[in-house]
Amino acid sequence: MNSCTILKLALAGTLASPAVLAQECNSHIRHSAPDDRYVVNAAKGTVLDKQTGLMWKRCIEGLSGANCGGSVTYLDWGGALSQAAASAFASYKDWRLPNRKELESLVEVACVFPAINATVFPHDPAVSRVSVWASSPYASQANLAWFVGFDDGWSDYDVRVSTRYAVRLVRGGQ
Repeated sequence: MNSCTILKLALAGTLASPAVLAQECNSHIRHSAPDDRYVVNAAKGTVLDKQTGLMWKRCIEGLSGANCGGSVTYLDWGGALSQAAASAFASYKDWRLPNRKELESLVEVACVFPAINATVFPHDPAVSRVSVWASSPYASQANLAWFVGFDDGWSDYDVRVSTRYAVRLVRGGQ
């Protein structure tokens, strides 16, 4: 059992309401996504990851503003792919759904609720349990695709057509 698992188990027993969780970080684990890894353009609502060269939309779809408030847009996998391809956010027309590896690069291994740098990618505490689609299909079953759960940073796969997850846009790379 690693430190993140221990932290998650400890938090599960102590936090009363999953809808209002505050980010918890383990100070004994080196941060994988520190603030200085990113360049935030608050005016445009974008984040440049200096480590990967990818540009991210700071808020997940449906959220906006400096603190990424609002209501999350949940889509099935096909809808998520379409929404990303149709976006012209911040005057860029090459937004896309990130692949699994790209999305996993945002996971902050020292934190949960959410497992992402909450300074760079702010969130409303009510959405700290959001799972986000990746563009990567699950190789052995055509009806499944990958997602990342940013409550704890774990990746898994789910049914493409009947499951709805959040969407985070990226550009560049591949």
